[in-house]
Amino acid sequence: MNDSSWGAPPHTGSQGAYWGPTDQGPVQGAAPAGPAYDAPEAQHTRPMPIVPDGPVPRYGEDQDDDRGAARLSGPLFRDEPPQAQTYDMPQAPPHPAAQQNPEPMPDAPQPAPPPQKKSAGRDLGAAIGVGVGLGVVIIASLFVVKAVFVGVIAVAVVVGLWELTSRLQERKGIKAPLVPLALGGAAMVVAGYVRGADGAWVAMALTALAVLVWRMTEPPEGYLKDVTAGVFAAFYVPFLATFVAMMLTADDGPWRVLTFLLLTVVSDTGAYAVGWRFGRHKLAPRISPGKTREGLFGAVSFAMVAGALCMQFLIDDGAWWQGLVLGFAVAASATLGDLGESMIKRDLGIKDMGTLLPGHGGIMDRLDSLLPTAPVVWLLLVLFVGSG
Repeated sequence: MNDSSWGAPPHTGSQGAYWGPTDQGPVQGAAPAGPAYDAPEAQHTRPMPIVPDGPVPRYGEDQDDDRGAARLSGPLFRDEPPQAQTYDMPQAPPHPAAQQNPEPMPDAPQPAPPPQKKSAGRDLGAAIGVGVGLGVVIIASLFVVKAVFVGVIAVAVVVGLWELTSRLQERKGIKAPLVPLALGGAAMVVAGYVRGADGAWVAMALTALAVLVWRMTEPPEGYLKDVTAGVFAAFYVPFLATFVAMMLTADDGPWRVLTFLLLTVVSDTGAYAVGWRFGRHKLAPRISPGKTREGLFGAVSFAMVAGALCMQFLIDDGAWWQGLVLGFAVAASATLGDLGESMIKRDLGIKDMGTLLPGHGGIMDRLDSLLPTAPVVWLLLVLFVGSG
């Protein structure tokens, strides 16, 4: 190898021959020095400074003149223990506990879960199908033969009583006698249609008496709670249902009953639609967590509009402003009835009273808002347009 191929000849210093800059500075015009093993004439090469394993000497102590020749900045990864310290800043000896990383690597950011769609909580397809089927049966019986509709009411009352007494016995051990309740309930509906409010009250009293006597055939343990539940069931289901039969006795009775049904359904629909879309503030979280104040506003708004239309176009001698009052009252009573039924089911620890109607639950789950609304609508219609 000639000298021209590498730049300048080797220099001789106090530590032997080496390629590259002298102690006084780099050689003028010299090409960059190659590796030491490429120069056969070089006997020695100046070794790179070795990073000590122990503590780094502080300023003022003996150090290599070429302190900046090789500097290590620290571990490449946070989980690696430090291998060496830099020469620039003084560093205290590592503590034994410092070998463990006190701050673990932060977890990689996880993608946010997709927003969940609100669920109605029931099979809407089945619920709509069952609702349409019930509506067809009710409308057909209501406008064809009034007596057939009275029979529909009586059947609904008997099934509702069976559901209520069955759940009371299963969940609370309360044995409300079903036989006198069913017979007295059906008789109560017929008496209300034939004899009006007087007949309904008489049938109610006789049904309560029958419950007291029927329960005497069994041991006295639990007598009081059983007959109390029986009288409550007689009032809650068949007696309130007799007001629907009494609406039917008027000349425009089918239209009154239709108005009652429409307003109750519209109120429930408005509460569901507005509450599902805009509901934020709970109405009664301890009783029914799904109900919201926004839903109540929707129920009132929908029912008042529907009431004005029904009173104006369906009820003889009715006025639209009367419909506003009627709609407001229906929304309030339907909501209270729904909350009352929810209170009963929460006390019993059940979600539905039955499974007879797919998508709805049981008969009682559909009568919850209708039963307390019936006397309210009957009374307001009598006050506004009379009982004829």
